[in-house]
Amino acid sequence: MDGWETRRRREPGSDAAIVRLGCGGVVRKVVVDTSYFTGNYPPEVSVEACGAEGYPSPAELAQATWTTLVPRSAVAGDARNEFEVEPGRRATHVRLTMFPDGGVARLRVYGEPVPDPRLLPATIDLAALENGAVVTGCSNMFYSSPSNLLLPGQARVMGDGWETSRRRDQANDWVEVRLACAGSVEVVELDTSHFVGNAPGWASLGSDSGDLLPRTALQPDTRHRFAVPGGPVTGQVRLDIYPDGGMARLRVTGRPTAQARAALAERFLRLLPEPQLAGLLRTAGLPADEAARRAGARTGLDALEGVSAATRELFHLNYPLSDNLFP
Repeated sequence: MDGWETRRRREPGSDAAIVRLGCGGVVRKVVVDTSYFTGNYPPEVSVEACGAEGYPSPAELAQATWTTLVPRSAVAGDARNEFEVEPGRRATHVRLTMFPDGGVARLRVYGEPVPDPRLLPATIDLAALENGAVVTGCSNMFYSSPSNLLLPGQARVMGDGWETSRRRDQANDWVEVRLACAGSVEVVELDTSHFVGNAPGWASLGSDSGDLLPRTALQPDTRHRFAVPGGPVTGQVRLDIYPDGGMARLRVTGRPTAQARAALAERFLRLLPEPQLAGLLRTAGLPADEAARRAGARTGLDALEGVSAATRELFHLNYPLSDNLFP
């Protein structure tokens, strides 16, 4: 079976697997899929989460502070068991526990990405899902989801992109994207890889600052890259394809504004689990008791008040924290 199955237990206990998430974020829903496991699924499961710095080992994760996302709950065999999760702190890892043993086909963890601003260079893909971009609307998603446009890496097949049904009218298809943050756009990429007989004939890219790319002819199975003159600042874009067809990826490369950088850092710090934030502040040079106090107070950017200039630079905060960046 195409899943994870443990051996049959002959003693008390449970089986568990720890998964490092594709990106850190706030979990809102968990799916424990037991498809094809009929006489060998776990009667009960639980799911926990933790936030950790870097890439800890299994032994280090065993000592981490875990919070419950899904309490010990009964599940059905050969079924998609869905659990809504009350939004909490940013998580980097989840732990699935089966009581006492059995098999699970898939574990799905849905939520909102919360990127670590220390890992974002000066120029980023503003339209990357892992950076926090999200599709807010589209005209058609007959064959596949428009969210595929924002996935990391290159598409492997057509199904990894966004494809619409064939139009029989005079309109065109479109998708709207809220970018990870407001930024000055430098380059856009419209990728039609793997779309050969079904690529759009033309495309345009608009924004709340005006056109980033006027209506332009596209080639099939091609990564099209266009420089955007003037570096217009925008927080959302709309891709129009004419008249229909498929697109593998949309990339919007740009430099986040100072205000956007501050907002990313503010959200990240407020959503960090308390132990992780306290550890970060201790590493930044704060005494242990002061780090614990600030971590418990959830003060966002104020938690970095008085830390070294080097720490502020890690967060790309190259200005006094007292500056008012949120008018």
